Parts: sequence; C-alpha cells; structure tokens
Amino acid sequence: MKKLTYIGTRDGSIQASASEAILKGICEDGGLYIPSEIPKMEKPLSELLGMRYQELAFAVLRLYLDFTDEELQACIDGAYNDKFDTEEIVPLVEKDDALFLELFHGRTLAFKDMALSILPYFMKTAAKKAGLDKEIVILAATSGDTGKAALEGFADVDGTRILVFFPEDGVSPVQRLQMTTQEGKNTCVAGILGNFDDAQSAVKHIFTDKELARELEERGFVFSSANSINIGRLVPQIVYYFWAYLQAVKKGALELGDAINFTVPTGNFGDILAGWYAKKMGLPIGKLVCASNDNKVLYDFFRTGIYDKNRAFQVTVSPSMDILVSSNLERLLAHMQGQDETRKGMASLQTEGKYSTVITERDIVGEYATEQETFSAIRSFYEKTGYVMDTHTAVAYVAYQKYKAASQDATPMVIVSTASPYKFTKDVMTAIDEKYAAGDAFLLMEELEGLSGISIPSVIRGIEKRVVLHNNVCNKNEIKAFVKAQLI
Repeated sequence: MKKLTYIGTRDGSIQASASEAILKGICEDGGLYIPSEIPKMEKPLSELLGMRYQELAFAVLRLYLDFTDEELQACIDGAYNDKFDTEEIVPLVEKDDALFLELFHGRTLAFKDMALSILPYFMKTAAKKAGLDKEIVILAATSGDTGKAALEGFADVDGTRILVFFPEDGVSPVQRLQMTTQEGKNTCVAGILGNFDDAQSAVKHIFTDKELARELEERGFVFSSANSINIGRLVPQIVYYFWAYLQAVKKGALELGDAINFTVPTGNFGDILAGWYAKKMGLPIGKLVCASNDNKVLYDFFRTGIYDKNRAFQVTVSPSMDILVSSNLERLLAHMQGQDETRKGMASLQTEGKYSTVITERDIVGEYATEQETFSAIRSFYEKTGYVMDTHTAVAYVAYQKYKAASQDATPMVIVSTASPYKFTKDVMTAIDEKYAAGDAFLLMEELEGLSGISIPSVIRGIEKRVVLHNNVCNKNEIKAFVKAQLI
C-alpha cells in the first residue's frame, strides 16, 4: 500500500512522512501538515459494518500512517481499551429528532480523549522509527479539554515531558481541577493571564523559534505538539465519523449508502475537519454544520468568506469553543485554494487580523447559538426527553435546529456531543432551573446525578478534595520564558 506524504499548508515543497509530521507537529514556516492526497476508504461500508471500534480504527488509520500493521495495532490496543467506561467506546444515542454521538466516555470526559489516548503511542512509535534519542517536550495550549486529555495521555510516558497552558479565567471549575491536580513526574501546568488565542499563538511561535530549538536541542530536547495542529491528533478523529454512520445504519436510522449529516460544535475547527476528511474518503455525508457560540468567527466566515478576528473575545458557558483563531481552518483553505493563497491569507491574519477568500466548499455551513439559546435548549430538551446535554452539545443542537428550519433538509442528523454535562455542572443545572445558579459546582453533581439518572463519573467524583499540584500562573507574554525555565 502506498504511504501518504504530508505537505505544508503554506509551502507545498515542505514534505514529511507521517512519522516525521507527528514528531514535528508544525512546519518550519508555521504552516500545518496536510496529506498530499486524501485517501479513499479501501473497504466497502458493508464490510465495515460488523467491525468493533478498534477494528474500524485500524482500517482508517492505516491509510494515513507509515506504521507497520503490528505497530499500528499496538497503538490501537494501548489506546482504546478499559480507559473508556463503555465497551463500544463511542455510543450513538437516539433522542427525539437527533442522534447524539457521545464522545465523552474516556478518562477526561471529553472528545479529546479519542485522539489523545492514541497520540502518545503514535509519538513513541514515530520516535523509534526515526531513531530519536532526545526527550520529546509536548507543548499544549488548551481552551479546557485538550489540556487534561494530553496530560492524561502523556503522564509518566518515558522520554517525554508535557507543558500545558490554559486561560486562568476561561475554564470551568472541573476543567481547572482536572489539570491542576494532574499527577506525573513529567507534567507541568500553568494558567495564563490571557485567553486561549494568546496561549495558542505563543505556543505556535515557540515551535517556529529556530534559535530556541537549537538551544534546547543541544540540551537533549525536541518540541512537539498535542494540539490539533498536530496531524497525529487530527486523523484519529476521522474514525468516529465512520463509526457514527455505521451505528446509525444498525439502528435503522438510514439505509446503507444513504447520506447523513453532522452538526459539530467547534472552535479550533479540527473536529469538523475530521468529518470533512471522512466525507472526502467516501463516507456518505451530506452537510457538515459548523456550530459556533457567541465567538462566531467561523459562522461569519462561512457566510461571507471573510475571516476577521478583530472583535471582542467572549467568555461563554461553552469555554472549549471560546476561540477567535481557528488553526485548523488553515488546512481547509490549503485544500480549497492551494498553498500560495493560504500563505497570503495567514500573513494577512497575522498583520491585519483578517483575510478573505472565495469559499468553494459548500458542504460545510455555519450556524451559531447565543448563550440564552444554549440554556433554553438544555432546559427544553431535558424537559422533553430527560436527556441532559452539556453546554457545547447544546450549541450544536441549536445550530442543528436553525439549519433544519432554514434548509428543510430531512437528512438524518448526528449531533457530535463533545463533553459530559458533569464537566459543566453548574451551568447545565442553572440552565435546567435557575434555582441552582447560586449552588456550588461540585455539590451540584449529586443533583445532576439525580436528574439525569447517570452516575457521577468515577474520574471526577470527589475531585474538589484532591491536592492541587500545579499553581503556576504567568502573563501571556512570558510563556516562552516559562518554558525555558522548566527545561534549562
């Protein structure tokens, strides 16, 4: 089987194998790696239908990686096991007029587990193939979920260190404690006095700082990323789109070969881009609805072709989507318009905070939900069905309803449910009944357990009593100095 080459989004002459792209994380010029061509699924859907999640992952991922079958199987076996609280890994739940793809059954209760459970195995395999004898330093900026999932994946993994930066005032209480109580001799967590975009920008600059790279390489370190800018984070997410489709067929929601739609709550655009890749691989996807919260930079882009980050940053009840610079959109641009235009657009974004393009991809449509609409959706859907959505899933549900009303599209819809309601207990409970607004976020978990009928996940039960191990806080312009201080 031909192995894919990965090329840069800003310079097509930058090329790497899958292993090299995973280890580097980002191109030398600040661009991202994309496959030079999107592979087609080799097996017919009828053959995929009877597969377990692990088997489906093998069928998809082998098309993107330069690993041997034995290496890939070892990665999958290490990642998709009893780390998840359900044997099927990703349940598809039918409620009312939608199907909910529950991606939150891993140890950190968020969809990031689906990729970050396997990325450490990818890294170790790639490092071995490359004969790398240096310690890999994982840098990650997080809007809430990536941080914990990355820490969980890389904690005490030999040959690695991990440094995670999160917005000090921009995550939920549970998200904060999930990170700051993280054990592991190779872990480091810091809150920054800024927002996610500040952290993400600083981390990207560190990756392209050649002088710093040389200095640390001399000391035995090499940087890589756990954010979705790393192609090794993105490709595992393709798997669950195929899985969702096949489970929908099994449930009788559609016939094999019929189209299905997805609504995806997204800030950094990686999750929905994985769905776009699945469609290009041959999965019968009709529309991908890109759901935004009040930080609706993506909604505006897909409506106008203008990407403009020059706007007030909104701190919302769906913090994992509080992003104004959606890194993975660069990958879609490169696929749509090529490297030259992408390079110009990214330069304009850097200097002017905006760029414009002609959108030729019509299978992605933008919708958004206000905070009031998000709360209303949580309450009304619970009253109607007894099913409790988290704040991000509710954004997607509102976007789905708006899309359906505007398009009259009757194609079956999957709502990509990216987090457990227990990660955002106070906001979820306040949405259901305002009497909970003054309650303690951790005490309210018991109330949520009673309302939902779903037990408090063991991974966060009593989390408020755990010892905080990471108290670091730094200014947004001090992240580089902080990283150096941890390594030198």
